[in-house]
Amino acid sequence: MKTLLSQLAKFGVVGIVATIIDFGIMNLLHYGAHLDILFANTAGFVVSLIFNYVASMKFVFEHRDGMSRRREFIIFVVLSVIGLILNDGIVLALNKGLSIEANVAKIAATALVMIYNFVTRKILLDGTSSQ
Repeated sequence: MKTLLSQLAKFGVVGIVATIIDFGIMNLLHYGAHLDILFANTAGFVVSLIFNYVASMKFVFEHRDGMSRRREFIIFVVLSVIGLILNDGIVLALNKGLSIEANVAKIAATALVMIYNFVTRKILLDGTSSQ
């Protein structure tokens, strides 16, 4: 249990930094460059994904024996693309569908996708014995 709590704490720190990157890019592109919310949200998500992969596999999850780094990265990307689809869908539904401000929509999307990310990465990528 202690290992899981430690892992969740590390996941939270990595997630906070990734979220700052994600929100920063989304806001810069949407409010600063006046680009469409879907493009801005996707760009922020992709840049934060790259950071998140490197940091998560270095500090949060242990490499699974017998899994190549290439396969690990492919699984991480596939899970993240599903997360992106969920993230974009939630942001669009709340922002364009319900007229909720972009950052509020993004907070809701981020919270929901964060749960999905931890659970799926823990199940499919983590090599620790506390699965």
